[in-house]
Amino acid sequence: MNKHGLLHPELARLVTQIGHTDELTVCDAGLPIPSSVTRIDLALTQGVPSFMQTVDAVLTHTCIESVVIAEEFAAASPALHQALLARLEQESAARQQPITVTTISHEAFKARTVQSKAVVRTGECTPYANVIFQAGVTF
Repeated sequence: MNKHGLLHPELARLVTQIGHTDELTVCDAGLPIPSSVTRIDLALTQGVPSFMQTVDAVLTHTCIESVVIAEEFAAASPALHQALLARLEQESAARQQPITVTTISHEAFKARTVQSKAVVRTGECTPYANVIFQAGVTF
């Protein structure tokens, strides 16, 4: 049994297989997921797991160099948007490497998810609680 890592087998496989510049999306319960992209569905009930719990798990086990979020996120869900930015800042400081944040329209965001290796669906029901992570390197 995995003692210190991710317990979800599909998510664990994903974070070990992505390479530099590969993208993965963590999304709320309502984001449409393209049928051409692998879906890792963690949603159990409304809010479980939360967006931030899932973001924390991904950031703990993956090296990220940039993220993409929807422009609408800040206005529609300011507390969660700020929590994400704070967590990214914490990760950036710990790695001593910047994490670039790019904002695009929600429509462009949805279109971009087709580039992701996988979309990880959470139980989050907060509007625009979605992020695309671009993998970095640990050296």
